[in-house]
Amino acid sequence: MPSAPQLAFQPTEFTMIPKEVVHKDAAGEVLLRELRHTGADQYVVTARWPSDHHFYLARGGLYDPLLLTESIRQCLPLLSHAAYGVPREHPLLWETYSYRLHPQALRIDGLDPEVRLEIACPEVVRRGARTAALTLQIRAFRGAIPLATARTRFTIQTPAVYQRLRAGQGDAARAMAGALPLLQPVPPGLTGRDHFHDVVLAPTDAPDHWQLRIDTAHPILFDHPVDHAPGMLLLEAARQAAQALAHPRPVLPAAMDVVFTRYVELDRPCWIQAAPLSEDPDGAPRVRVALGHDDDPAFRAAVTLAPLP
Repeated sequence: MPSAPQLAFQPTEFTMIPKEVVHKDAAGEVLLRELRHTGADQYVVTARWPSDHHFYLARGGLYDPLLLTESIRQCLPLLSHAAYGVPREHPLLWETYSYRLHPQALRIDGLDPEVRLEIACPEVVRRGARTAALTLQIRAFRGAIPLATARTRFTIQTPAVYQRLRAGQGDAARAMAGALPLLQPVPPGLTGRDHFHDVVLAPTDAPDHWQLRIDTAHPILFDHPVDHAPGMLLLEAARQAAQALAHPRPVLPAAMDVVFTRYVELDRPCWIQAAPLSEDPDGAPRVRVALGHDDDPAFRAAVTLAPLP
């Protein structure tokens, strides 16, 4: 397999990676700081996590585990554009994502504030000269302390192919304008949230069933116009549904195994269901979360829970 080309830019640890390269409109939401090419299809990315983030809230003296996921999500466009020559207008389509973390390594105090992501790309799919898909294997550290392992795969489409896949639904401005009216949320405490505007579950008449609450004005989940529900919104819904099932015990998602099977449209109700799964090999409780339009599944996740200190 050919090695990656030279990086398209060389940020330093003192310079924030450009927001456009990680697909964010708000520069303050860029978590990544440095990218280094360390070998054939191997990289090191460093990140800095804010302890006072207004959406990814610290709880129990620990960073929010979804800061790890957002850091990895930012690595997908970063490596695509900076290392594999993917034009910025080519959409990235998330297919699978899994992680397992050590909750004690999320401590805010007493550990190195920098997160180091050691990334290998064992599968680089090319169509001629174009990079068409990437698989990332990640080991995350804080100093010398292991934080997490993760694996993810995504495909890369040309704009023309993407519009064919979206079958007339690929216009972001039109999709945002046609989004469903904002629904009333479930009580924030049920989902481990402090504020109603961060709740992504709306109540239904069925137990452990909710409707996805789509707030296109949310500054983090809808940082920029999109033509479908963002992947981080679906992961947040899985986290909140798992917490709702565990309520009143406060828990955190210590691991997730996620499959994205189709797009979640903004103008159609998306239903969320949570149910207990068998315990993992270490005896930790797990929850299955499924999202979709009526009988049309779009996303599923197995969430492993750990008690919040």
